[in-house]
Amino acid sequence: MTNFDRVISRYGTYSTQWDYIQDRFGEKNLLPFSISDMDFELPSGTKQVLNAAVEKGIFGYTRWNHKEFKGAISGWFRRQFHTQLKDDWIVYSPSVIYSLSTALQLLSKRAGKIVTLTPCYDAFFNTIKENHQQLISVSLIKNERFDIDFSTLEEAFKTEQPELFLLCNPHNPTGRAFTEEELLTIIDLCNRYQVGLISDEIHMDIRRSGIDHLPVLKFIKQIKVPVMLVSSASKSFNTPGLGCSYCVIPDEKLRDQFLTVLKGRDGLSSVPYLGLLALQDCYTHQELWLQELNHYIDGNFQVMHEQLKNHPFISSYIPEASYLAWLDLTTLPVNMAQLQKVLIQQEKVAIMRGETYGAEGSMYLRLNLGAPREKILEGTERLLRGIQAVL
Repeated sequence: MTNFDRVISRYGTYSTQWDYIQDRFGEKNLLPFSISDMDFELPSGTKQVLNAAVEKGIFGYTRWNHKEFKGAISGWFRRQFHTQLKDDWIVYSPSVIYSLSTALQLLSKRAGKIVTLTPCYDAFFNTIKENHQQLISVSLIKNERFDIDFSTLEEAFKTEQPELFLLCNPHNPTGRAFTEEELLTIIDLCNRYQVGLISDEIHMDIRRSGIDHLPVLKFIKQIKVPVMLVSSASKSFNTPGLGCSYCVIPDEKLRDQFLTVLKGRDGLSSVPYLGLLALQDCYTHQELWLQELNHYIDGNFQVMHEQLKNHPFISSYIPEASYLAWLDLTTLPVNMAQLQKVLIQQEKVAIMRGETYGAEGSMYLRLNLGAPREKILEGTERLLRGIQAVL
C-alpha cells in the first residue's frame, strides 16, 4: 500500500506550485492549491525503473516510435476503457498543449473559430489567442452536474460556422465525465456541421468510484470529421516534469502532417528518456497504484465536503472526475478580490480564482485536492477563516 499521507517537501525543486507561487499570487511562502499537479511521489516501481536509468547515466537522443511506447498506450486504453486503438494511430508529443496548438494550426485557418465549453482550462484561452484564432464559448449549464447546453452549442455551430470543437473530457475545472449520450450528441453535431473534434482527455484516470471514462475514439466508427485525442500519463501519475505526452490521430494524412510539424518544423522528435520510461511503466504496471490514489482522493473530497457542506456561502459538491474541487461562492456578500486579499495576506493560502477559467467562474474557487490529507484539512480551515474575516 502506498502511504499518500506522507508529506514530502517540494521546496527547492524549482516547483511551479511551491517555489514560484509568488509569480501568480504576489507573495512567497503560501500554502498552495494552484496548478494541477500533485504532492505525491510517483509509484515505487516507476521510481526503481528511473533509478536504474539514472544509475546507467546515459541520456542520448531517444526514439518513441516503437511497440513498447505505443503498445503501452493502446494497452492502457484497451484495459481501462475497453477502447481499441491501433498502434499506428499513436504519436509522441512534448505536451498536451503542444498537441492542441499543432492541431489548431493543422485544422483551422488564421482567424478561424474554435468552440469550447466554458469555464475551461485557461491554457485553452491562451493557445487559441496566440494561434490568432477566435474563441467561441458555450457556457455549461449551472446545475448539479454542469450539463452541456446542446441547443446553444448547436446554435453556435450553425451561426458561427467554426472549424473545430475543443472538448475537455473529463472537464477542467468542473470535473464532469461526459456520458455516452452526451458524446454521441457532440459527434452528431460535429458531423452535421462539419466541425473537427479535438478531445483533451488528460484527466481521464482520476475518477470517483463507479464513474467510467469514455474516450471519444471509442466512437470512431460514428465520427465523420477530423478527430484527435490528446492525453498524457503525467496528470494521473504526477510526472509532468519528465516531459512526455501523446496524441492519437486515426487519419493517416493528418497524422503525417502532425509528424512533419513535430519533426521537421519544430525539431522535437526525440522523446525525453525518463518520461518515456515512466509512461511505459505506469501504463503497464501501475494500475493498482492508480486505484489506491483514486481511493485516497475520494477520501479527500469527502473530508473537504464534510468541512464545507453546511457553510452558508460555499456550495461544494464531489465531482465525477479529476482532483480539482470547484467551489461555488456566488452568494458570498463580498467580491472575490476582497476574499483573495484576506486569503493571501492573512491566511497565507493560495487557491485559484475561478475567473481564471472564464467569466462563468468569477465567484468560484478551484481547489487542488491532489495532496496529503493534512494539507487539505489545513487549506479548507484557512479558507473558512478567510471567509469569516471578510464578512
